[in-house]
Amino acid sequence: MNNIILCGFMGCGKTTVGKNLAKLADMKFIDMDKYIEDKAQMTVKEIFAEKGEDGFRDMEHQACIDLAKENNNVIAAGGGTLTFERNTEVLSKTGTIVLIDASYKTLCDRLKNDTARPLLQTENRNEKIRELLDSRMPLYKKASSITVNGNLPPKKVAQEIIDKVK
Repeated sequence: MNNIILCGFMGCGKTTVGKNLAKLADMKFIDMDKYIEDKAQMTVKEIFAEKGEDGFRDMEHQACIDLAKENNNVIAAGGGTLTFERNTEVLSKTGTIVLIDASYKTLCDRLKNDTARPLLQTENRNEKIRELLDSRMPLYKKASSITVNGNLPPKKVAQEIIDKVK
């Protein structure tokens, strides 16, 4: 089986669903942000602070190239990964891209106490979520070939992905 690449807004459940999906499908789970952190030996927050968003995006693109060479993985792409055509192009050749679509309300609830995501460290977090979600959702939809309901419990979302990818 090829890779299954999970995309969607931060907080939609890519990591949690991805771990469940990997277990159900007998695949390996890879969180792209963790993969980048391990290679850089820095957190995403530290990479943003030291190299800026452009530096992080270059590292992210290299991670896409590296991971596209592997098989039988569930890959949780970062929230911004598939908003870049170059990443979509690389990852779509290695497997199926699945959009986990969670509602604005669900995302705000899940992200209300987040301190790790650099783009959300702002006064008006919910406004930032709305702004980013509105700009990214059309790109997620364009990148993905399957969409699932991210408002459901993670195990149900994982099962829905298996049912749709078959």
